[in-house]
Amino acid sequence: MKKYIFQRGGDWNLITLSHLMYAFITLSVIVVMLFRRGVVIPTLVGTFLVGWMYQGNVISGFKAVYNANLTAAKELFTIFLIITFMVALLASLRDIGADHRMIRPIQKLIVNGHVAFFVLALVTYVISLFFWPTPAVPLIGALLFPAAIRVGLPPMAAAMAVALAGQGMALSSDYVMQIAPMLSAKGAGVATELVADKAMMLSLITGGVSITGAYLMHRKAIRKPSEHTAPQDITTVAAPQPATAEFAEAAAAVETLPPSTVRWSKIFALLVPLSMLGVMTVMAVSKFGSSSMGGFEGGDGAAFIGGVAIILLILSCTVFAKINALDRISDHLTEGFIFAFKAMGPVIPIAGFFFLGNADFSKSVLSLGENAAAPAFLYDLVMSVQHAIPTNGLLTAFGILIIGIIAGLEGSGFSGLPLTGSLSGALAPTVGVDSSTLAAIGQMGSVWSGGGTLIAWSSLVAVAGFAGVSVIDLARKNFLPVMLGLSVSTVAALMIW
Repeated sequence: MKKYIFQRGGDWNLITLSHLMYAFITLSVIVVMLFRRGVVIPTLVGTFLVGWMYQGNVISGFKAVYNANLTAAKELFTIFLIITFMVALLASLRDIGADHRMIRPIQKLIVNGHVAFFVLALVTYVISLFFWPTPAVPLIGALLFPAAIRVGLPPMAAAMAVALAGQGMALSSDYVMQIAPMLSAKGAGVATELVADKAMMLSLITGGVSITGAYLMHRKAIRKPSEHTAPQDITTVAAPQPATAEFAEAAAAVETLPPSTVRWSKIFALLVPLSMLGVMTVMAVSKFGSSSMGGFEGGDGAAFIGGVAIILLILSCTVFAKINALDRISDHLTEGFIFAFKAMGPVIPIAGFFFLGNADFSKSVLSLGENAAAPAFLYDLVMSVQHAIPTNGLLTAFGILIIGIIAGLEGSGFSGLPLTGSLSGALAPTVGVDSSTLAAIGQMGSVWSGGGTLIAWSSLVAVAGFAGVSVIDLARKNFLPVMLGLSVSTVAALMIW
């Protein structure tokens, strides 16, 4: 195998053809993302070629492309489980109408357009922290959008409040389920809790700036309820959207539940929020206070919320279906797994390629012997051009942010996290910025972009549909406040850490 050696002031770095191929595929992935296309095929082909070139035989390439996916699946399966259980729980609550009952009392708080804007943002944020914004949007859109618009909030402002709080602020931190921090941390080679804590703070800064900016953009357009032309706006919100019609039917079905089910519906509408509040309280106490239980490091936080969700799922299925709960719970778990694989399935081959660039995983991907040295393709490449990289933390941080935003253009806020995480781990020693900080910054860019605030081909479509506004206009309106928020949070990250 031909080897290229670069000399840099007496520091020798060995770069092979497989390193160059890894660099070429990485750049190709970024270019493909710029064109808003999926990157699964480039990463699979890249893994095959790098494995072939590193070992020197085509059989190793075939083995590498399989092992990379297997390694990624092992590392990320906890993500699939937590999504499955949370979605299954929400589905079981839908059976007994508890999901609607959790939201209804909030309608009474919506007294005018100004209050409605912030109530929408707050409710969306809280629900999205536990259930993700995709399942939360139909619930909020069907029950709270009409009430908010009826008291004078413009539909565009309602849509921005929900998108920025849910697809932006809540999803970018993903502090409860910790899927995004786990992906970033794996790539960067750091502990999940380090990225999670920093991402939480950065998401609040970005969200605070962007939501405030969105409110100021629409403040003068908010009308008093008496000035509002209710029939026109309600028609706009109730435009023939399939999801809205389905939720209207579900809401009507709640009224026809048997009295015994209605009683349990009320109980679970109170029990589930209190349980989630208890989970957050225990996690906060263990992190910032003295607790005999210790902290929730690594995947412990996700395991805790997942375990609570499982018990609640069993209880809700039992009270609804009784003896048939044995079968009903299987249906909900299947629904949860389908949702999880649809949301995260494409991430596995992408993560497999970028795990190949990390020495912690490359040995298993390449099927190397126990005593063989594990290559670190991405780190070696960065070290080989270290002399050409500006040792400026601000430029590097914004570079990672921009790469994250570009990665999000593909339409999945999470598929770019292995890339930004890996680059953060490789660049951190060169520029003197902690790798977990860079990983959190990259996570902000990728999730705020692809999660559903800046691009029209994401879950932003659902938000626009329920609000009855153009998804293109919604993405355009979000751009300025989101970019301002991301810039402020990136500068804040370097100042704080």
